[in-house]
Amino acid sequence: MRAHVLTTAITLCLAASLAAAAGAPSAARTTSSPAAQAVQQRPRGPVIVDCFWHPHVRPADFILACGDGNSRLSSLRWSHWGAHSAKAEGVNWLNDCKPYCAAGKFHSYRVVVRLDRAEPWKKRPQVQHYTRMTLTYSDGRPDDFPRTVTYPLWN
Repeated sequence: MRAHVLTTAITLCLAASLAAAAGAPSAARTTSSPAAQAVQQRPRGPVIVDCFWHPHVRPADFILACGDGNSRLSSLRWSHWGAHSAKAEGVNWLNDCKPYCAAGKFHSYRVVVRLDRAEPWKKRPQVQHYTRMTLTYSDGRPDDFPRTVTYPLWN
């Protein structure tokens, strides 16, 4: 009996790992034009780095919560993308995690996104990447969130 339970547990863990690996790339996929994809291969200005360490210029979507996908930006419309900063308007989809994240509901909040503090990317030092993101909620905002939230971005 104990061997059967152990075998079942290992099989379930393996299946969950395979499902997570198969589903993860689609969660962080960004939609961009062919021109933006070409720039991603050889970026000339700063980039924003996603959860899978891929550089992007003017992404239409961006995952904020890499571990669980409970916060993401969508419908991003970039009005500026420069050497020192970038600015977009879009929607922050955020899971309320009530009563817990798997049973929670996603809510949309209009935001202005600002990127700044471009620095050399440790993975590719010849490429500059933005290291800070600031979200300013323009209409409503999640409970207990200030109107402006600043996040460090990974290296």
